[in-house]
Amino acid sequence: MKGGAPLRRGAPVPHMFRRWDSSLWRWFTWPFRRADGSSRMSWVLVTSVLLILLIVVVEMIAPANVVIAYGFVLPILLIATARNRRLMYLTLALCIVATYIGVLRPTKPGRFQSAVINRTVVAGVLIAVAYFAMTREERKAREEAARAELALQSEKLLRANAQLVEMKDVLHRSARLAAAGQLAASVAHEVGTPLHSIAWHVQALGEEASMTPEMQKRIAIIDSEINRVVRSIKELLSSTRQRKPNPARLQMDRLVQSVSALMEPSFVGKGVLLKVEARADAPVVKGDMEQLQQVLMNLMTNALAATNAGQEVWITVGTRVATTDEVEERRLADEPAIATLVTVTVRDTGCGIPEDHQKRAFEPFFTTKAIGDGTGLGLFLSREIVTAHGGSLAIESGVGKGTTVVISLPSYAETGAEAHVRVGDGT
Repeated sequence: MKGGAPLRRGAPVPHMFRRWDSSLWRWFTWPFRRADGSSRMSWVLVTSVLLILLIVVVEMIAPANVVIAYGFVLPILLIATARNRRLMYLTLALCIVATYIGVLRPTKPGRFQSAVINRTVVAGVLIAVAYFAMTREERKAREEAARAELALQSEKLLRANAQLVEMKDVLHRSARLAAAGQLAASVAHEVGTPLHSIAWHVQALGEEASMTPEMQKRIAIIDSEINRVVRSIKELLSSTRQRKPNPARLQMDRLVQSVSALMEPSFVGKGVLLKVEARADAPVVKGDMEQLQQVLMNLMTNALAATNAGQEVWITVGTRVATTDEVEERRLADEPAIATLVTVTVRDTGCGIPEDHQKRAFEPFFTTKAIGDGTGLGLFLSREIVTAHGGSLAIESGVGKGTTVVISLPSYAETGAEAHVRVGDGT
């Protein structure tokens, strides 16, 4: 390199060194490499080489002691743990050659043939040890591979089972929602036409000059009740016709502030204090603004209905770390790993929900409100929307202790090239 600068770790290697590394070096180190070509210069190889050298030195010092040659069993057993046949063949060859080193020095007359026979027996023992050791290690390798394959298949089965359970739940919810849609359409058809006729006649009566103030008052009540029934039917129809999410980047703090501004007159009218704590630095989420607005309005409406004048409702935007179960569920569902979740907490100090009602809170058409005051689809559809956004919706409540509903949505890091979807600007 220019100026004789030393090679840095991670720096490009000159062409000459690349060629030397890919030819001479790879040829020289081929016995010490795995099947995939990666280097195997480990403590196993170093220890084995040191053992072989030590035994060879002792052989040169005491050539007549054939017992020392049995020490080559140690490096052979050690190399077997590497599970590399090429390395085992090379080690075995070196050990057999080194076994005969002791007979190269002069010995007493008539002892040479005996020494050769004894060391040949040692060589046979080394070959047998190498064979059985390598066979044992290969069997262990096959068992480990079988266990790994079994674990992989088990994981696939668990994932498939989780997907089947999820699909079963989705189909069950879809069937219930389809039934709700059919019921809503039937109600709209059977009730809508007579209601329009009644509303028209009531309006005509209200325009009669002969109507007394008392009659006008009663007609106004009838008209108000008819409008309430029509409104309930429209809400039922709209709630059972959910469209697919149109995801975009959203700032939950701004979304919460926007919905709170829309709902504030209702809270003021009932005398309930609405408090909002929204972090401006909260991570963004990716979701459908209109659907998430619907979820927030449903939850805030429920909180308002459960509280009395002078009580409080808190809306808090924050973050939390995903739990181990949530991470595992996303992994089994082949969804991107998310470490941080954006949370929106709606907490009221109202009457609370009994335990038996909490178990049915997400069932369609389940409601504790009076007939005509609710469809029983708010929480059901809210959870459907949140689940479609990859999140979760949880309820904690106790009689007389109020209710806390927590929305958890995956966070998405904001990049400089992408702008937020601003609430109210239509972008």
